[in-house]
Formats: sequence, structure tokens, C-alpha cells
Amino acid sequence: MRFLPIALLATIAAVPAHAQQTEEEPGEAADTITVSGSAGLTTDYRFRGVSQTDGELAVQGGITATHTSGVYVGAWGSNLAGWGTFGGANMELDLYAGVKVPVGAGTLDTGLVWYMYPGGADETDFAELYAKLSGTVGPLALTAGVAYAPQQEALGNVFFTGAAALAGLPDDPGDKEDNLYLSADAVYALGGTPVSLKAHLGYSDGNPGLGPNATSVAPTGTYFDWSLGADITPLEGLTFSIAYVDTDISRAESAYLQPSFSRGQDGVGAIAGSTVVAAVTASF
Repeated sequence: MRFLPIALLATIAAVPAHAQQTEEEPGEAADTITVSGSAGLTTDYRFRGVSQTDGELAVQGGITATHTSGVYVGAWGSNLAGWGTFGGANMELDLYAGVKVPVGAGTLDTGLVWYMYPGGADETDFAELYAKLSGTVGPLALTAGVAYAPQQEALGNVFFTGAAALAGLPDDPGDKEDNLYLSADAVYALGGTPVSLKAHLGYSDGNPGLGPNATSVAPTGTYFDWSLGADITPLEGLTFSIAYVDTDISRAESAYLQPSFSRGQDGVGAIAGSTVVAAVTASF
């Protein structure tokens, strides 16, 4: 179970840090590069509703460089579960590049993210394309997103069951599959306060088994994830977050994935059940 991109409680904040400016001709706007970043601590790294840290703490951080044209590049990282999943890696490093362009009264953000697991097996890494359309209606900020990962070995249905993965006996070695993720997010800023209420709904459609190293972006094939929470920003650049996170994956539906789909791989504790996640993020 992984990732991405796309957990949600310690995201990279776009607060300008410094700018680099070129010589400009009269009447021309200068080319400017803005650097922003963040560092945070969360009680559980949930990616699309599934824990990537075995329900334990995660330290996360990232940095992004954005050009005035809307083109940007960046990196984001987090620790993972400490029992050697993700091909033996205990760290996730996401490298991404994209562009933001105005569309009517909103913004279209498209790009590519490369999910890496340093120290792990090469076939665990994979790439994903994404597009997000965002806009505001009064104090309400809305975002609709789609992420698509083309066929890759990391997403393949290599092990049909957790038992096969535990025994190291692949059912379909080298299999390659794709993955689709749809999302909708809403943030409501409470006027005159540092509080914003937020809601998220996601839908995953991928292979219903386990890929190399017994991991999967969509472990049960198709499922929904959602969250409800709030952000409190008492000072510029400092955010406290809390959210209720859940999926519609039942223990019965995921039983065939055990012990891979359990806390500590003990075959008992679920890593996709409901939980409350708290986080603190400092941005610059």
C-alpha cells in the first residue's frame, strides 16, 4: 500500500520565500522564480485513505520552485512503515513537475509525479500523470482532480493473495497494470477566524491484488476514501490540522491480502480503517 502524492495533511504550502529576477525591457514583466517549502509532523501518513506508516508518526517535508509562467518543479518526502515494505525502503521521495494556467475564473494544474522508494527495489517506483481544476466561490475553495498511472510493473497484479506474497510465490510475475484516481476537495474559510473547514472524497480504480514487494496503490481494486477536518493557522506559515479519515474497505473485503494489509503485517490490525489524524506544518 503506498504513497501518494497526491496524503493531504502536510502538503507543500505556496508561500513565497525569495525571488530571482532577470533584466527586463521597458513594459515587460520580469521572469521570477519563487521558492516555497514546508516541514511537518503527522500522527499517521495516510495516502488515499491507507496508512503508509503502520499507523505511526511521520516526518514530512518538501520544496517547490515556481516560475512566473506557471511552470514548477519540486520534491516531497516522508518516512514509511518501519518493517521494510515498499521493496525494503523506509522512505518515500516524490519528484514532480507541472504547470498551472488560468482557466476562466479558475486554475488548471497539470503535471507528472515520480514516486520513488530510495533503498528499495527498482520495480516499486512508478510514475503518475495528474490534472486538477480549482476555483473559489466566496469563502469556498473547490478542487476536482484526476490522476492516472499508465501500465507499470509496480502496479501489476503480481500476487493474487497476501499468502502468495508471504511465500514469495508470484502468481503473475512481471504483470503490468494501470491505476486511476478521482478526487474532489472543498475548503471553507470561516471569515474573521484562522480556521478553515475541509472535506475530501476520493475514488481508486486499480488492480485487486498486490504488486512486487506486496504493495499496491489500490489494494482491493476499487474503493472510496474520504476525510473531514479543519486547519487552524494562528500565525502565517504555521498550520495545525485535524481530520477524520476513512475508507469503505472492510476487513472481509481485504482478508485475502493478509498479512500484507495489516499493521505490522500481523494479519490482524487494519491500516485502512477509520482514524483521526493530527498534523502540524511550518511553511516558508
